[in-house]
Parts: sequence; structure tokens; C-alpha cells
Amino acid sequence: MINAQDPDAGENGKIFCSVNENMPFTLKSTNANFFSLVTEGDLDRERESEYNISVTCADEGVPSLSSSVTLSLQISDVNDNAPVFDKSSYEASVQENNTPGLSIFTVRARDADFNQNARVSYMLEDSSVNGVPVSSLVSVSADSGVIHAVRSFDYEQIKDFQFRVKVQDGGSPPLSSNVSVKIMIQDQNDNAPQVLYPVQSGASVVAEIVPRSADVGYLVTKVVAVDVDSGQNAWLSYKLQKATDRALFEVGLQNGEIRTVRQVTDKDAVKQRLTVVVEDNGQPSRSATVNVNVAVADSFPEVLSEFTDFTHDKDYNDNLTFYLVLALAVVSFLFIVSIIAILSVKCYRWRRERMFYKSGANLPVIPYYPPLYADVGATGTLQHVYNYEVCRTTDSRKSDLKYGRPCSESIVSLDNSGIQTLTHARRETLNFDDCDKVRNSFTANLF
Repeated sequence: MINAQDPDAGENGKIFCSVNENMPFTLKSTNANFFSLVTEGDLDRERESEYNISVTCADEGVPSLSSSVTLSLQISDVNDNAPVFDKSSYEASVQENNTPGLSIFTVRARDADFNQNARVSYMLEDSSVNGVPVSSLVSVSADSGVIHAVRSFDYEQIKDFQFRVKVQDGGSPPLSSNVSVKIMIQDQNDNAPQVLYPVQSGASVVAEIVPRSADVGYLVTKVVAVDVDSGQNAWLSYKLQKATDRALFEVGLQNGEIRTVRQVTDKDAVKQRLTVVVEDNGQPSRSATVNVNVAVADSFPEVLSEFTDFTHDKDYNDNLTFYLVLALAVVSFLFIVSIIAILSVKCYRWRRERMFYKSGANLPVIPYYPPLYADVGATGTLQHVYNYEVCRTTDSRKSDLKYGRPCSESIVSLDNSGIQTLTHARRETLNFDDCDKVRNSFTANLF
């Protein structure tokens, strides 16, 4: 609201106001000498954040008098702009076998808004690569947008993958956008060539037969190899490293074909052994070797007789020897442990028995005193601890009770008082006649 005053009267006191041109504003008269500054359209802080408005007021006198004032107008920000990446898509490459945590590249986005509305943060959108969450492959810094490798990549397992990065501002409500990112894995020469043919086996000998009538350039066999790397890391070359007769065979540099260089003669040995090196073109290069057995003969029986004593692969023999020695050592160890265990048990038992016999000599001797009566069971028979003999007559007072010589136990006899004990020491001196005396003494006392 603008207020202008002119103290003149009549036409000289009438005032009209205006603003400078090319401004999205205008003045409207609301009351006498009061004017409102209004916009003529939408204001965009991102295009013009500040306006310097010149307001001129003049009277209608002749000549007209005027005055002006400049208004400074600041446009406040609202979150009406989403963050924008500086590229529509990103591509980057990283070599395989990288260090986890390696910085790959950086994505950048800008927000035209101001202050908090312009603060951006980055994040990965949920997705998967070959069934694996993308978050297990890469990560992105929320503040800087730097993309890091979470783990070491293997070109032979994954050659490239794509994901999306989301950027979001700090306004309320927040605005966001996203961008596609493609990561390409670069191959390294980390795999040696693999020989497919001839198959190397330490348990058997495979030989290629060359007839003695073979001409120059005769195809003996072909070494077949592959390299799982790519590009020049997978380019293979073949070289003859050593041979029984280097003047008889050659190996094709690019195709691995083994051919005869000259005519085969009768003087050439039947058994020929070639060692071929397969090398890739990587930096540094990797290689593999293969042994090729060749038999120069016209018939199979001749080949068989010559190759029966052909030595097996040295590594195979070394491994076999190692396992045999290991098995023998284990068996010997178990045998010795078993012998020691048996001897220990026997020694323990012998010591226990010896201690038992030694302690038995000092045990107290408790004499056994048989009862003064004969225990007769319910069946009318005597207990079989002792052997008894009873002789009865018509006169019961003359009945005779006879003990069956219990000399192995303490012997008890009765005197007139009814009690007499025969000691253990005395028992040892008794003979059979003494036993009868004891019996008679016991009989007499009964009557």
C-alpha cells in the first residue's frame, strides 16, 4: 500500500502513480491518494529472486510535478522444484577383482529451490541383479552421491548390471527424481587356459597313432583349449615346448594342430612324447601345458607292446605314494595305541589283584559258633549246612546224635555246665579221632 500527498488544491492536488516498465507489477488506486502494488502474473523465485520497483507519483498541475521512490522486493521460496540430475543416464566401468569399498564414480543432482528446499540426498532404489539385491553390489553416499563397490566383482560371473539412483530434496512435502546407472565390469587376465583335449589322466595312457607311411603334414591330433576370459585375454597360441624328436612334429601357432614335419622312417622311435604349451594373450600372460603321447607304428599290437611300460603321470604317482604312506602311518599309529591300551588294562587288573591278596592277609578272623541245637525244617529234614547222623533206640534217653565231622569250621562241645568252646587254634590241631571224641562228649551231655 502506497500513500502519496499533495498539498495543492484543485487539479494541482490530484495525484496519479505508476511503476517502471518491464515489471510484473501494477498500482491500483484503492482510495484517495492510496495505491496498492499488485502482481500482474506468477512470480518465480528461481528466475528472479529480487525486484527493485521504482514508483513515480505526479500531480495534474501545469507543469506537472512528480516524485519517485524505489521499493526492494524479496521473493520467498516454496518447494516447487524437484532435484534434477546433470545427466539423463550414467555409465561407468570398473575392473574385476577390485577392492571392496572402491569409489566407482559420482552422480550429481541440483535443486533450483533455496535453502532447505534445495538440500538433496541420494539413495538406491530397491532392485535385484540376477536374483541378488543391488545393495549387495554397490552403495551410494547420501550426501555426496559417490557410488562405491560393496564387494569384489568377477567378470566371469557378471559382466554388467543396471540400477536406479533416487535423489530427494528436503522440502515439505519432499520432491524427488531418479536416474538409470549402468556399471560395466572390465575383464582381467585372471584365468589360465583350460585344455579340453587330449584329456589328461594319471591312471591311463592315451596315445595317438601315426603310421610309418605318413607323409609330410600328416595330422596327428589337435590340442583343444579354451579361456573363460574375454578379448585378447582369451586369444590362445600353441607352442611345442619339448619333444622326443623335435624334428618330426610341429604345432600350429593358432589352431593347435600337431602335424608331421618330415617323412616318418623306420629309425624313428615308436614312443614319442610331446609337451605343448597353451598361452593366452593377456598381460601378464597365463599358460597351461599338456602332454601328448604319440605312437609311430602300423599296428595296434605293436603299440600295445611298446606302451605297456609307459610311465604314468609323475604327479599322479607322487600323489599315490603320498596317500599310501599316509595310510600306512595311520594304521601303524592305531596299532600302537591299541597295544598300549591293552597293556594298560592288564597292568591295572594285575595291580588290583595284588593289592587284594596283600590286604587279605591282615583281615580279622571271626570264628563261627554253630548253634546248640539242630534246626529241623518244616519237612522234617535238617539243614544241609552240616551233615548229621541220628541214631535212636527204644529208650529215648540213649538216643545218639552224630555230627558229620565239621572240621572245616569251629567245633563246639558242651560240658556239664552246658557251655564249652573249641578255639580256632585248637581246631587246627584236631584230627579225625578228636572229632569223634567231641561227638561222644556232646552225646553224653545230652543224656
